[in-house]
Formats: sequence, C-alpha cells, structure tokens
Amino acid sequence: MKKADTLTSDALIPEQSTSAIAVKKRRKRIQPEKMITVGTVATIMVLWYVVTALGLVSPMLLPSPLAVWTAFVEILFNGYKGFSLLQHIGTSLWRLLSAFGLAIIAAIPLGLLSGYNTKIKAALDPIINFYRPLPPLAYYTLLVMGLGIADASKVALLFLAAFAPIYVSCVSAVAKVNTDFINSAKTVGASQTQVFFHVILPSCLPDILTSLRTALSVAYTTLVSAEMVAAMTGIGWLVLDASNYLRSDIVFVGIIIMGITGILLDKIIVIIQNKFVPWAGK
Repeated sequence: MKKADTLTSDALIPEQSTSAIAVKKRRKRIQPEKMITVGTVATIMVLWYVVTALGLVSPMLLPSPLAVWTAFVEILFNGYKGFSLLQHIGTSLWRLLSAFGLAIIAAIPLGLLSGYNTKIKAALDPIINFYRPLPPLAYYTLLVMGLGIADASKVALLFLAAFAPIYVSCVSAVAKVNTDFINSAKTVGASQTQVFFHVILPSCLPDILTSLRTALSVAYTTLVSAEMVAAMTGIGWLVLDASNYLRSDIVFVGIIIMGITGILLDKIIVIIQNKFVPWAGK
C-alpha cells in the first residue's frame, strides 16, 4: 500500500513540475509586454517634462506636468464652478452608463433577431444605416427640441451613439455562425428557440462583447458633444468650460480623467469576456 502511494506521488511530481514550468514561461511571456507598456508611459512623461521645462511649446498649449498636477489637486479639494470633482465624474458616468445600459438592452436582442430573421433585418436596416454615419451634433439639436435640455437628450444622444455598433456587430455575428452547428441541433430535434439560445447566442458572445468595447468608446467620445448644450456638470463640460478661459491645465486634467475612466471601463468588459467567454479567439 505504501509502495502504491509512493508511486502515485512520484507520478504527480512531474505533472506539478510541468505546470510550474508552464506558469513560469507564461510569466516570462507577459513580463516583456508589461515592461514595454510601462516604458512607453514613462517615455511620454519624460518627453512631456523636457519639452515644457525647455519652453519648446507655449504653456498655453502644453502645460507642465506640475501645473496639471496642481490643477488636479485644486479641483479635487475645491471643486470646479460650485461642484466637486466627484460630482463632475459621477454625472458624466451616470449619463454614459445609463445610455450604454439601454443600448445593450435594446441593441443585442434586435441585432440577434435581425441576423436570425431577414424580415426583421429588412425593417430595421434602413433606419440604422441612415443615422449611423451622421455626426452626433447633426441630430442633437432635434433631441434637445424634443426632450429638452436636461439629461434626457444627452442620454438619448449617447444611446444612439452606442446602439449602432452593437446592433451591426450582432447581425454580423449571427451571419458567421457555423451552419453545421445549427443543422446538427435541428437534427437532434431542437426547436427554433432552442437553436437560438443554445447555438446562436453562445457562438455570438465573443463578437457581442467586443462590440460592447467599441460602443463604449464611441459613446464616450460623444460625451463631450452631449455636454456642450446647457450642461453645468460633467467632465466633458469641465473640459469645454476650461477651454473657454484658456485653462489648458484644467483641460488636461479632464482629458486624463476621461482617458483613465475609459481604460477602467474597458478593462471591466475585458475581465467579463475572459471570465464568461474563455473560448473567445481560440
């Protein structure tokens, strides 16, 4: 009995050592990429400091890192135009995430159904293809006239910006589903509903989550346009208002905050994709 246990433990040792070696190799593969990323950011910061320290660019256009940090600390403790920095960030994120959530709820089912049913696609495609290439400000005035100058028009604008990329990607994802999978499911007696939820939807998930990243980026870039009209809070409004007073340091603070929050939101979607769709890209 002891001999059998010894043999079993001896057999496990190579497997454990092999897995440990695989982990070490994986870490070695990841490490250079992280170092390159950190090096890129560090290089940009050094160049920024050198250019501003030597006075190669006017401080009106490119403030120094110290000036931007000072402006950030000032807004963090004193706020901007009567609102704290967290209120500005919170307002913008509420508008963005509300519109993004509504776009997910509406665009994913409609996109999948349009890809699955040509009649639904024929009904929706003219509308989507008409407004999709339009710049947001082209129809924002109509939204303000119809919904007022409050948050409703801003959320509607962001919703429309996020809706089209998700819808188009869902339609395309359904078209790429392997017909052999569908036919196999029908062969064993699966209904249309079962085929949709057990074959088509799982096959489309990688493309859907990728489209969410794209839609979030598009909506975020539209946020400044949404906060241009009759807004008193928000990061986009903060940037625009500061630019009116030539406060480039505050403009940089707003841009950096928008960039960091955008990266964090994108990372959340990537984490969800890696957790629930581990087969993506494989």
